[in-house]
Amino acid sequence: MTEELPALRASDADRERVAEILRDAVAEGRLAMEEFDERLDAAYRARTYRELEVLTADLPVGATAPAPLSLRKESAAPAPWAERIVDGAEGSSVGLAFLGGFQRKGRWTIGRRFTAACLMGGGEIDLREADFAGSEVVVSCWVLMGGVNVVVPPGVHVEVRGVGIMGGFDAREEGAPGEPGAPRVIVRGLAMMGGVGVERKLPRAEKRRLKEEQRRLKEEQRRLDGHPRKELD
Repeated sequence: MTEELPALRASDADRERVAEILRDAVAEGRLAMEEFDERLDAAYRARTYRELEVLTADLPVGATAPAPLSLRKESAAPAPWAERIVDGAEGSSVGLAFLGGFQRKGRWTIGRRFTAACLMGGGEIDLREADFAGSEVVVSCWVLMGGVNVVVPPGVHVEVRGVGIMGGFDAREEGAPGEPGAPRVIVRGLAMMGGVGVERKLPRAEKRRLKEEQRRLKEEQRRLDGHPRKELD
């Protein structure tokens, strides 16, 4: 009977549950940040229980496959995305790189339509801490002998519709499940002798928190190892 379970299709809730297990594991020092990034990326791309099961098989809570989600309708917890989608805001709309580069990162607002043009240059569009001028944002990339890198946080819907001529658009993050209420980011355009990359990363604050938690746990373990408990007479 257990042979049939891994063949079942996984739901968005199942993928998010595994992602939470991985976050707990890195906070407890069971996973290094590099391995955590790899497993988290694989979790959001997983299509079946089998793919999810292997990601947590060596963790205490990962001995069994995630339980199927109940079909009964339940109230969902409020998503944090509502605070980051600012309808009516104008936001930044252009990034230009001619024999140079541009960056949009940190706390900023991306407009509903953002155009990135690169001629023998490069651009970085980091949306991990950004606000969005609408629930759907279109990033148009026009690249000639250059490149653009788009960074999105977990939970954001991604669609890639670009065309590459002696170049390419990275569509690995396309199709990853999005969270309820999260914005949709559509990446399109043309890359000639260049490329457009799309990658999913944790926000810097979350990475810092996990690293600090790892460091705290290691220091606590070292302190316990250095002060063995005294035996009673």
